[in-house]
Amino acid sequence: MDIVHLLKKNNSITDYIIIGQGIAGSVLSLSLIKAGFSVIVINDASLSSSSKVAGGIWNPIVFKRLTKSWLADDLIPELIDFYEYWEKEFNTTLIHKRHIIKPFTEEQEKNLWLKKANDTEAKNQFLDVSSYENLSIDPNYQVRSYSKVLQAGNLDVAHFLECTKAYLTNLNSYYEELVDYQKIELSAEEIKYQSHIAKQLIFCEGYLISKNPYFNWIPMKPAKGETLTIKSSHISLTRDIFNKGFFIMPLGNQLFKIGATYEWENLDDVPTKKAKDELITKLNSIITSPYEIISHDAGVRPSVIDRRPVIGRHPDYKHMLLFNGLGTKAVMIAPYFAKNLISHFQTNEPIEHEVNLERFYKSK
Repeated sequence: MDIVHLLKKNNSITDYIIIGQGIAGSVLSLSLIKAGFSVIVINDASLSSSSKVAGGIWNPIVFKRLTKSWLADDLIPELIDFYEYWEKEFNTTLIHKRHIIKPFTEEQEKNLWLKKANDTEAKNQFLDVSSYENLSIDPNYQVRSYSKVLQAGNLDVAHFLECTKAYLTNLNSYYEELVDYQKIELSAEEIKYQSHIAKQLIFCEGYLISKNPYFNWIPMKPAKGETLTIKSSHISLTRDIFNKGFFIMPLGNQLFKIGATYEWENLDDVPTKKAKDELITKLNSIITSPYEIISHDAGVRPSVIDRRPVIGRHPDYKHMLLFNGLGTKAVMIAPYFAKNLISHFQTNEPIEHEVNLERFYKSK
């Protein structure tokens, strides 16, 4: 029996209600469906969502220390498997595998990369520190010496969210509405929300979890980010992402995404002149040819104070869970930890210690 037919059966009790359809809610709902569970996703598209404006870049390297990103060896294969599976299901393209071009600003930095490449302990398959030279970014700007980050890329986040919403809608599993927490009814065996009855309820609300009365004790540290989309016939990048304290990512059709800024106050989705000027200044340090600004977007990243996701059960309500706080690396880490959570449901496998909600139980 195929997935669509299975989930269209008239079951009175749904396995999981998921609140929110950003990257976290979308990846988790699709992962549950693939595992054979029934889901209902409730989402208010008018609410804040950094997913809508994210560049969707995954990067397996921490540039400051030139080390592998947290769990990169496990996360990269899982994200590729997940998004490529759903590309086939949706019959579309979702991910773009790219290199990240990292120019050396001075000889000392180049020597550090070379040292890391020859260090047995630090060496990894994500760094290519061959001596690349003379890459043209703009007619008036050439990168004289640079290295590459391998196995990087980006997810077309907006397209992924649209495809997921359409897929869920086709299953009669998507509801567009603002959640009223006061209408959640808890019992020993199930959770009821209006006309929906489920075995468990999972919140994937991003930084707005701070307004959730059941989980507002989670120590969040959200960060506002802003990006520009520009059009230029002069920028030479066609596939790779350029990174020099900011990124230039080709989108096709002479469009490029420029980002991103960080702001820990004034957390809203309103683009600001300050961030726009910051991005333009950085861009103009590289690009001297004319370009047109097509759009300016803002969103709030749902980061947690210790920079790790929060996944697990409410300390008092065992049918109520959280899958949240994925922050700037949501595209990269969501498939892996969705799989971990599903293994917890299926075989009682422990939720990984570093992300387990239990670490904050004392905060409540």
